[in-house]
Amino acid sequence: MRFSRIKRLRGEIAVPGDKSISHRAVMFGALADGTTEITNFLRGADCLSTISCFRQMGVSIKEGNGTVTIQGKGLYGLSAPSSWLDTGNSGTTTRLISGILSGQPFESVVNGDSSIQTRPMNRIIQPLSQMGAHITSLRGNGCAPLRIQGTGLHAIHYESPVASAQVKSSILLAGLYADGPTTVTEPYLSRNHSEIMLRMFGADVTSSGATVTIQPAPSLTGQRIHVPGDISSAAYFLAAGLIVPDSEILIKHVGVNPTRDGVLRVFREMGGDITLLNEKTDSGEPTADLLVRTSDLHGVTIGGSIIPTLIDEIPIIAVLACFARGTTIIKNAQELKVKESNRIDVMVKNLSAMGAHIRATDDGMIIEGGHPLRGALIDSRLDHRIAMSFAIAALAADGETEIKGADCVTISYPGFYEDLETLM
Repeated sequence: MRFSRIKRLRGEIAVPGDKSISHRAVMFGALADGTTEITNFLRGADCLSTISCFRQMGVSIKEGNGTVTIQGKGLYGLSAPSSWLDTGNSGTTTRLISGILSGQPFESVVNGDSSIQTRPMNRIIQPLSQMGAHITSLRGNGCAPLRIQGTGLHAIHYESPVASAQVKSSILLAGLYADGPTTVTEPYLSRNHSEIMLRMFGADVTSSGATVTIQPAPSLTGQRIHVPGDISSAAYFLAAGLIVPDSEILIKHVGVNPTRDGVLRVFREMGGDITLLNEKTDSGEPTADLLVRTSDLHGVTIGGSIIPTLIDEIPIIAVLACFARGTTIIKNAQELKVKESNRIDVMVKNLSAMGAHIRATDDGMIIEGGHPLRGALIDSRLDHRIAMSFAIAALAADGETEIKGADCVTISYPGFYEDLETLM
């Protein structure tokens, strides 16, 4: 894909359904008794991997008329898969399904693409093993493929060294099958979509600060879930609206859960003109329409407890920082090194190629804003968030930018380029 500077962006869009919530709706619906209906489901590659895995375990999942309908099998109704479960590029699928499989009465193997086979799984293997699960990294490197022999599980109180919703959710899902209350305490509160949705499905989940406890469940009950727009997808259009001159964009029905809205807080702290309209709650999740206008931006320091609320948005925040006056410092973001790519290295290399004044640190980046960007050849490393971030950077850069591997946006936002074009 090739992009060049544009004069302005105007219009209204609706971004696809939230990826995290779409994954969980399928998983919890598969484990529930009765029917679960999901509207505004994200049909990205990652979420389709989740559907495929549960179909392999005997769950009826049908798609039609914009609705995903799941005939739940109950907590103990899954069937042993006849082949390895393929999670594709999805870390969420890999880690959460491992918690579920740990409590099943059968053996399974979970594997994904070459990226998943390098991402750290010891962070779930260790706590699940403490619960009594039998999980083996088949290559002995703490990564997928993982062989899981389901068994009876014990309740634990796990002090997680990382604030990760995937780690927390994996343990909570295993806790559904444990012999007592299972508790997870994080250094900071990570996104809480699992807790919200598990309560909707009837699980006994209590939270206090960064600690959450789940009771073993006799059953879950199917629900109707409407998935709000994904704030991680909206972030690219928010950034575009802020840096492209004479722009005004309305993004409809976006999830603004406080454990996910760090990007809104940072963009506003940088001087961004972003207004929340039509605020309400949908399927337990707060939502709003977001109105963004071109703004004069300045640098900020980002770190600490806000990082888990915007970890997926740091690449586009780094782009925005290049157009802000002064210095932006991003710290406490080591987690970026173990995403779909090493996002610290990839962002620094590609933004430097565009003329940005940026350097990597052990846990983030330092960006000196206000230096004009120029077009360059960008290697996305097949990371969807890298590709979308540089598509936005190119709209306010001199010359032409070419993005290699641009089609990888289908992982989370299949219609990204089409939606962008409607605003031009």
